[in-house]
Amino acid sequence: MSGSIFTDRERAFEAAYVQQEAARFRVIARRNRMLAAWAADLLGREDLEFYASEVIAADFTHAGHDDVLKKLMRDFAEAGIEIDEETVRMKMQAFLQAASHQSERI
Repeated sequence: MSGSIFTDRERAFEAAYVQQEAARFRVIARRNRMLAAWAADLLGREDLEFYASEVIAADFTHAGHDDVLKKLMRDFAEAGIEIDEETVRMKMQAFLQAASHQSERI
């Protein structure tokens, strides 16, 4: 009987972990979409859906968020837009908070 309780508890923790990771993924994807919209506006890009998919895909290059930062910095540099990493990092953080708040309301 105690093996069953342990198994049930273990399954509940696993299910909670999967749910938390899925929620985190949705928040990050939403953050990246918001970031892409902001960057696309600065870059003068009208292909927002395509650009957003590029930004979201960049997040899968390496663990962490530096890959998105590097992509945006490269895009800004190629477009001749002078913007520092700190500004982009601050936007990333602000959009992450906004995406998190939005997901809490859903």
